[in-house]
Amino acid sequence: MPRSSKPAKPAKRVARPWTRWSTVRLLQLRLKDLDLRIEGSWLEQNIEELFGELEARRLTIRPHAWLSDEWFSPSGIPGIAIPFYLAHPRLMRLERAQLLEVEGGTHAECMQILRHECGHAVQHAFDLHRRREWQRLFGRSSKPYPESYRPNPGSKRYVQHLRRWYAQSHPDEDFAETFAVWLRPHSDWRRRYAGWPALKKLQYVDRLMRELAGVQPMVRSRRRVDPLKTLSLTLFEHYTYRRALYSIEYPKTWDDDLRRLFSSDRRIQARESAAVFLRRHRSSIRHVVAKWTGEYQFTLDTVLGDMIGRCRELNLRVLGRDRQVLTDFMVLLTARTMEMLSKKGRRDWIVV
Repeated sequence: MPRSSKPAKPAKRVARPWTRWSTVRLLQLRLKDLDLRIEGSWLEQNIEELFGELEARRLTIRPHAWLSDEWFSPSGIPGIAIPFYLAHPRLMRLERAQLLEVEGGTHAECMQILRHECGHAVQHAFDLHRRREWQRLFGRSSKPYPESYRPNPGSKRYVQHLRRWYAQSHPDEDFAETFAVWLRPHSDWRRRYAGWPALKKLQYVDRLMRELAGVQPMVRSRRRVDPLKTLSLTLFEHYTYRRALYSIEYPKTWDDDLRRLFSSDRRIQARESAAVFLRRHRSSIRHVVAKWTGEYQFTLDTVLGDMIGRCRELNLRVLGRDRQVLTDFMVLLTARTMEMLSKKGRRDWIVV
């Protein structure tokens, strides 16, 4: 993969006292006062890697990037906003403590999201949504973003890149996801999507990007929307909002399911309580089911908390081997989550 031949400049060390503060004190700090930069962080190297992938395809666009409160690419601006927490290890730890995971926190996941956002930037830079074939394959970009949508996990009309079948949420996201799959080195998309209707979209993107090779972007705005230095919310206010956004109302009909998995028989009261069992395995349940369903771990943890409370109130006990009970519970939670997604769904993802 092509890389810049220029030697990297040594990062400037900036003293940030908040790195040593307690979590309680840190949460009172305003986002604008974090004084963070992409330069000198691991994000800078990831952006250079993205540029290398674009260079390998002979695309001239180099999206500008800045720190904000979430991932997004503003309409009409060929740039990428990156969430602030990725710029410092202390904030990544805080993110995990507050929301149980760090979106984009690994090199692979960060590159995955950068490619998606780059798809938006390419669309904006060349006004691709105005093309008739683009509209025929992906739909109209002017279509309002939905408050909710019903993903079809089995659909082959869309590529699968980001979690929760995000390509199905809007024509712009469909294109960005298709572009990301096309851009990723060694993705072998022709074989992976052979026989899928989504292959036509990938073939179109391939033709379109060959046409744009060496072409300068039409839109070159370097404007930054909601840069970190303008955000006055405290970290506490930010995470209060994020947790509310990730919350979701699951049907409160767990009792029958829980009674099928666990037992309230008084003769087995010496057995481990289901509440204690679920608490003990809470982290692994959350991690595995999030991977299977694409649901956020924070959302699943909220549901798990409700279920643990019901198990306690119903005085349910574990009957059977731990591994089998754990597997059965994960299957149950996965099935109910998928059912909820197919029936309801919510647009609470942070990629815009």
